[in-house]
Amino acid sequence: MKSKDTGNVCDEQVFDTLFKANSKTIFNYIYYKFGNEEKAYDAVQEAFLKLWENCAKVPPAKAKSYVYTVANNLYLNVIKAEKVRLKYADKSLKTTQEDPEFLMEESEFKQKLDKALNALPENQRLTFLLHRIDGKKYAEIAEMEGISVKAIEKRMHLALKSLREKIEGI
Repeated sequence: MKSKDTGNVCDEQVFDTLFKANSKTIFNYIYYKFGNEEKAYDAVQEAFLKLWENCAKVPPAKAKSYVYTVANNLYLNVIKAEKVRLKYADKSLKTTQEDPEFLMEESEFKQKLDKALNALPENQRLTFLLHRIDGKKYAEIAEMEGISVKAIEKRMHLALKSLREKIEGI
């Protein structure tokens, strides 16, 4: 991408390079916030569409942060409705041939884990999921969030400490 920094985002090759380099990470970043794959996909598509519409105004060096900001703002615009949707989502039970005791224990652990993750402040939950689930390095997360690596390390430490206190066995 270094050779393209002096290019123009309106150039299809520059735009394509930006999309390929950033869309997956932005998708995961928004997915961890939304908890909804379709909404995250929509946010990424909309963010890149807005980048294309404003390509003449956004220099390539600023395009990545522009797309993160647009995607994050889309998330913020629908978070209240999304929380209501998740709260009242269909929780119908699925039938299975598993041992009922095992299913009960598994369900209880999942509830504890979900409750512990949901109890984390959003910034800690996001850092935890990006690092542990998505395999992002602290430096990458710091760049996405626009903060220092030390701040990310502190978030991760606090998230792990909180999860260990709430759930036995991690």
